[in-house]
Amino acid sequence: MKIKTVGALILFAASCVSVLSGQDGGKAKGEWLAYIGTYTRPPSQGIYAWRFQAASGKLTPLGLAAETSNPTFLAVDPNQRFLYAANEDKAGTISAFAIDPATGQLKLLNRVPSRGSGPCHVAVDPGGKWVFAANYNSGSVAAFPVREDGTLGEATGFVQHVGSSVNAQRQSGPHAHSANVSPDGRWLLVADLGLDQILSYRVDAVKGTLSAGDPPFTKVAPGSGPRHLAFGRDGRFAYAINEMLSTVTVFRYNSAHGSLDELQTAPVTPEGYTGPKSSAEIAVDPSGKFLYGSNRGDSTIAVFRIDGDKGTLTAVERVSTQGKTPRNFAIDPSGAFLFAANQDSGNVVVFRVDPATGRLTPTGNVLEVASPVCVVFAALR
Repeated sequence: MKIKTVGALILFAASCVSVLSGQDGGKAKGEWLAYIGTYTRPPSQGIYAWRFQAASGKLTPLGLAAETSNPTFLAVDPNQRFLYAANEDKAGTISAFAIDPATGQLKLLNRVPSRGSGPCHVAVDPGGKWVFAANYNSGSVAAFPVREDGTLGEATGFVQHVGSSVNAQRQSGPHAHSANVSPDGRWLLVADLGLDQILSYRVDAVKGTLSAGDPPFTKVAPGSGPRHLAFGRDGRFAYAINEMLSTVTVFRYNSAHGSLDELQTAPVTPEGYTGPKSSAEIAVDPSGKFLYGSNRGDSTIAVFRIDGDKGTLTAVERVSTQGKTPRNFAIDPSGAFLFAANQDSGNVVVFRVDPATGRLTPTGNVLEVASPVCVVFAALR
């Protein structure tokens, strides 16, 4: 069944849609707000919301939550009170919103310059005190203080990347693609597609400044184009998805130094694949047993099993996202469902995750929203 969103108007086939429940009980099985950020090409206007019951899989459309320009990446603070959006415009900004748990509406609190062009990623530290943004076009990263009321202050930390790599068309300059906070909040690891590097910065917990680690960066294979990063459940391993070669690089993570040691590189595409390579998103499921990575080139998600001791990956399957160009996907907090945002077909397809194998099965739920590019969840309080 489909739930269709066009602009601020909601058209749906039923008031709610039920799918199978997930694999574990407890806190994560409550009610959530699912927010979808978009490119604001007509008819899209900003961030859209659904009410989501993790136990039953029920989805109820709530409509346009906030009208804002190109909110292509979203992040929710640890207390589930605020949402932050990277407004991917030439003159980039980061927007702060207060979440209304009763209606799902987002109230704009303030907006600050991202200190660069084309911000494409935003993250909140585990303590909810700092927001970090990666500016793709200009190749820079910035840190912003979060005030008590959820508003953002002007940038306290800023680093402009310099350099290039082997692909003259894509890597003639830096392109910071994600700002990834370490599990303990002490380090910021920035994947830069243009440099073929993951740069490490120590976060000053009081001043919010960024200082280079030792070593200051980790190289990946030339022409890889590192894009996003995910940590394993216990924080010992990190996984980078490389957009241009469509691979996942596995690292052992040293929390004392914020450094990475490469262990494995696994292809997202199958052996003999000759189609376009354009990997985008990566995620580890809440159980820590499985890893997922997308390829926009053929609109698929690759599923891997994680070796709990070694951190290495073994391929399980590849699944069509039942749409075109999966820019982003997200696993709900219960680990029972995966939401795949297909940017160019204008739909978010919901899959059920098998808790034993990690395999994905379409539930039949399709959220139709123009140009979806990011999915996040906020707990109902």
